Amino acid sequence: MVELHRAALRYDMIVWDWDGTIMNSTPTIVECLQKACEELGIEPPSDQIASHVIGLGLYESLKITLPSVAESEYPIVLERFRKYYLVKDQELILFSGIRDLLHDLKNRGYLMAVATGKPRIGLNRSLQNHQLEHFFHDTKTADEARAKPHPQMLLELLEAHRLTPQRVLMIGDTTHDLKMAQSAGVDALAVSYGAHPAQELKAYQPIACVASVEALRQVLDELVV
Repeated sequence: MVELHRAALRYDMIVWDWDGTIMNSTPTIVECLQKACEELGIEPPSDQIASHVIGLGLYESLKITLPSVAESEYPIVLERFRKYYLVKDQELILFSGIRDLLHDLKNRGYLMAVATGKPRIGLNRSLQNHQLEHFFHDTKTADEARAKPHPQMLLELLEAHRLTPQRVLMIGDTTHDLKMAQSAGVDALAVSYGAHPAQELKAYQPIACVASVEALRQVLDELVV
């Protein structure tokens, strides 16, 4: 059984990260960025560096992964990245068990939302491709708010749904998600099956850090009063 680092209580809203938490997309994002760099004659980032920035906004990610590239060149890098990613997009799959978990949580009466570093067009395409729109009451993207780890997306969800931070739980696979939750005063639950390793995630003191969707379900079951 996973140890919880606070007393269980009833949350009203569960906010999900997307890539690396719901969608098994981390390896594809890394591969597509590396291919884009290779095509443009840019030294590609390592797997570790490329996966570390997943969840940040696109420009924020490029500043870290490609420090020698001028910002004026970012649009062409992003255009090449999207070219490769769109080819792979239809092949992406949900983590096993996620769809059933979302279904069960919605049936229990939870409000559910998404806070993602993806742009709106990318999130909408993924929601539609996987027929997940009906699970979520609200969604926030990095091109409509400050990118993670800034708390704007969570703060807007709190305001829109008239919730206090204590009634919201953030689930994510990166330290960017956990920093965002901390800044908004929201509890976080970390999953280590995505982009960032458990050791890094645990440093931000989530209420739990789990290595599988099955373990995630067990923790969420414990949080129901």
